[in-house]
Parts: sequence; structure tokens; C-alpha cells
Amino acid sequence: QKPVQGPQAVILQEGEDAIINCNSSKALYSVHWYRQKHGEVPVFLMVLLKGGEQKSHDKIVATFNEKKQQSSLYLMASQLSYSGTYFCGSETQ
Repeated sequence: QKPVQGPQAVILQEGEDAIINCNSSKALYSVHWYRQKHGEVPVFLMVLLKGGEQKSHDKIVATFNEKKQQSSLYLMASQLSYSGTYFCGSETQ
């Protein structure tokens, strides 16, 4: 089963923050985050392998809450280089 992301779309001005959530109805083993710029292939950002884990890539931070079966991606002080489509993939039990 595919994870559910929300919100579906976020429009930001430079310097603004946003949160994108990735939820699953099944227990998550790992969560993978990607960014795809228009007309390009997806680029891997990071993988979270255990609950409570937090990783960052520039000013993009991802967290993994195993109990809630949720991962959140925080775009902080957004920059033009952050533009694109973000999506998660997951391995479930």
C-alpha cells in the first residue's frame, strides 16, 4: 500500500516554511524522501530507518515517528532551489 502525503500542493514564497507529511496505515520499516524538478528524474534526498530518527539535507529536515506511522519533511527558510515535487516512499510490514 502506498503512503498518503499531505498537503497535496504547497506554494511558498522564498524564506517561508512548509511541512509535508507522509502517513501509512501499516507499520513503517523505513521512509525515503525524493525531490523531482520539472522535466527531470527524481533525486533521492534521504532515508529514515528507525522511529525517532531525524536527518537533514541543507535546510530540509525529515523526521520519522514510528508510533504514528508518519514521516514529516520540513522545508525551512525555503529557497528557489527547493522548488519541485516532493514525495515519499516507504517499506511497510
